[in-house]
Amino acid sequence: MQQLLPVAIRGILPKNVRHTITRLSSFFSSISCKVIDPSNLDELQNEIVVILCELEMCFPPSFFDIMVHLVVHLVREVRLCGPVHLRWMYPVERYMKILKGYVKNHYRLQASMIERYIAEESIEFCSEYMTKENPIGLPADSWHHMCFTSKCLRGVNIVSKSQSEVLQAHLYILNNTSEVIPYIEAHKAIVKVNNPREAKKWVLMEHNRTFMPWFKDKVFKDSTTIETLTWLAAGLKFDVISCTTYKLNNCIFYTKSMDEKSTIQNSGVTLEVK
Repeated sequence: MQQLLPVAIRGILPKNVRHTITRLSSFFSSISCKVIDPSNLDELQNEIVVILCELEMCFPPSFFDIMVHLVVHLVREVRLCGPVHLRWMYPVERYMKILKGYVKNHYRLQASMIERYIAEESIEFCSEYMTKENPIGLPADSWHHMCFTSKCLRGVNIVSKSQSEVLQAHLYILNNTSEVIPYIEAHKAIVKVNNPREAKKWVLMEHNRTFMPWFKDKVFKDSTTIETLTWLAAGLKFDVISCTTYKLNNCIFYTKSMDEKSTIQNSGVTLEVK
């Protein structure tokens, strides 16, 4: 609610409803900070009152129960008890859900929890010291030979990208590689010296336009550079491999169209998603 909800509701709710929910999420984010300024508490109290009034304009009366009303008292609790993160019950409530899942015999609740907890601890202890065996609960094929690999699994084809897209991706890679940073600083200094009267924005544009050929010439003339710089200076290919299913570091990723198609097939509807 503090971070993801405002992003999730963008474009799917009316503006007034979206604005009110976003303000409510911002309020919870403010009172959940690790450091809270006491001078801002009065402002937060006024803010939540306005938010609840806006909620009454957006939602029917059946929406407002005692839980919605309790939001008014959260700022007062912060003033009396300190930051929320030191006393909230989320971890305890989540663990209580786990303990409830341990119960198989409702006539012996505590005994079921104890036995299941001991069994789980024993399995985890054995799995930690039996590294050659597959962990319990995980498919053998996904855990076997655990290593950082990548592989196309389905829908493999070759796609030709435009020159502008490839050059933009190449420049992004160069700007975010630590080995290339000294070359970037050196080239910016050269551009600035050659054009001392130009604005900083123009210098950056000129750097982006001329850096890649300068970097390639600089690396290929130096025989002592590392192999990583040589590969980066060689540039990218315009023909790239595209696939709908990809395995990276033992995690399988699907494209959006492939995921939607699988969801429809699993629901028993024979539709082709384009």
